[in-house]
Amino acid sequence: MISVTASAKVNLYLHVGPVQENGRHPLDSLVVFAGVEASDQLTMGTADVLSLALSGPSAGAIEAGSDNLVLLAAEALRGASGGSCGAEMALEKHLPVAAGIGGGSADAGAALRGLTTLWNLSPDFAAQVAPGLGGDVPVSLYSAPCLMQGEGERVTPVNLPAPLPAVLVNPGVACPTGPIFRAFDGAGGGKGFREQPLPDFPSGADGKTALINWLSLQENDLQAPAIALVPQVGTVLGALEAIDTALVCRMSGSGATCFALFETMDEARAAAAQLRAAHQGWWVQATELGQGAPDG
Repeated sequence: MISVTASAKVNLYLHVGPVQENGRHPLDSLVVFAGVEASDQLTMGTADVLSLALSGPSAGAIEAGSDNLVLLAAEALRGASGGSCGAEMALEKHLPVAAGIGGGSADAGAALRGLTTLWNLSPDFAAQVAPGLGGDVPVSLYSAPCLMQGEGERVTPVNLPAPLPAVLVNPGVACPTGPIFRAFDGAGGGKGFREQPLPDFPSGADGKTALINWLSLQENDLQAPAIALVPQVGTVLGALEAIDTALVCRMSGSGATCFALFETMDEARAAAAQLRAAHQGWWVQATELGQGAPDG
């Protein structure tokens, strides 16, 4: 049996260009991944056919049918490699769905990594099929700090000075990507878009401070249309911004999950406890953002 971890993806910033003829958008985003506290777990073993079983607190929000991204990833990888192997897979689903943290994409990326090992394939096959599975799948396949550009297919690994203590919060409402992008387009979004280079931050504590200060000057271009369509996003951001120790508060992806960055993990854990007590229906996790949780 092989076990892989599907860590939550967080867009520390997200700049979006105008819609293109193919209906997609150019993106520029610094993407990091959460620790094991905010992740799904996927186990798999050899079998004659492909199958997927679901469990976990968020399992009821998805189905194990042929359109599940884990099965789509497996079929795509098998097709690209010309293989005929099967796999018995089990997904323990903890991440909220339609939440802006790449839950399905993280699962697909984990499936590609695990099946590459299980079927003894070249990693090139996984990299080949990942873009066709969705804009967040290539970076989720890597599951480490990256600049994500193009339509999500251009993934450039980056070295961050240190992990970032954070709290992730989802209000328990779906925030579908399509309507958010359409609202962005309808408002004439994307004017002045350009990709930007990441500054060269020093290592250690000084670099972490410089990174957080730089991030405070960035934004998520989809945040305003998401708040207009899903007001609970604004409620979450307001709750995070009310915490004295929070340094940067922002929505991830197309929402509805938001995050706050902190100086220390003790501050992040204290903030998470405060939020859980005040908002018992919210999904709240304190974690470090950077390298995703290790597989195995």
